[in-house]
Amino acid sequence: MSGALALVPPWARLVLATALVVALVLILRLPTAGAPDPRLLLLLAIWLGAWAANAWLVAAFPGRRTGALAAVIFGATLIGLWELATRLYEVPRVILPPPSMIGARLVASTELLWIDVVQTFFKGALAGFAIGTGAAILFALIVDRFDFLRRGLLPVGNFLAALPIIGTAPIMVMWFGFDWPSKAAVVVAMVFFPMLVNTVQGLAATEAMQRDLMRTWSASWLQTLLALRLPAAMPFIFNGLKIAATLSLIGAIVAEFFGSPTRGMGFRISTEVGRLQLDMVWAEIAVAALVGSTFYGFWALLERRVTFWHPSQRGR
Repeated sequence: MSGALALVPPWARLVLATALVVALVLILRLPTAGAPDPRLLLLLAIWLGAWAANAWLVAAFPGRRTGALAAVIFGATLIGLWELATRLYEVPRVILPPPSMIGARLVASTELLWIDVVQTFFKGALAGFAIGTGAAILFALIVDRFDFLRRGLLPVGNFLAALPIIGTAPIMVMWFGFDWPSKAAVVVAMVFFPMLVNTVQGLAATEAMQRDLMRTWSASWLQTLLALRLPAAMPFIFNGLKIAATLSLIGAIVAEFFGSPTRGMGFRISTEVGRLQLDMVWAEIAVAALVGSTFYGFWALLERRVTFWHPSQRGR
């Protein structure tokens, strides 16, 4: 045990000592004049104690599993502090409900939340993601083949990407109706340009010597694309896919604020805010974060499998 403690850096030992002192003060409840709020001291003691425990855990048992455990402890600490702070300070539920209330709402409204996920993610966000990224990759190949298109159309794409979603979403709703096609159109407008830029940059990432070598082998443009340039562009393409994965769900939720059928995550958030049902709002936010993180993680995992040869994937 002493050897493990020797691995702990000095700053972590200081944090641990501070946490113990604060905890001792809380236990003794010293009746000193002008003493700080005991509730605040309790929250601070828990935070510092968890921080010191994480620092000791990572230093004493280095490894990937320990890092994952430290992340879980950190997240659990934040949720616990949130729960404790809302109850100690009696925060009104319409301002910030405790996690226990949000969890209860999640369990009680599972069917309704699933209907909203299907409407927002599987219909609007996923359809827009597929159309936008697919069109961007195809357009990038055309732009790469004909250089004059790059000079003429990329500035137009940059202009369209700069359009605010607050302005384009109502227009898309008027054009495509209140159902998911209008949300998919908003998502297409959001993900198209980031995907296009990343793909174009990836196709230009090969070195001149590599392209000269393909020419000495009398390789055609298509052969060079499939054998050299497209594989070299995969890290850039996956970077664009990960960016589009986060933007797609955000775009679909925001678009539902401007018109939607009686279902959807954005519709539910805007409706429940008006009814002051903040536990339902936070439940929708939690589900959106979970769905978005899972979608991003899917592309990150696929990137690791496809681009295992790239230096950025080594050591992971």
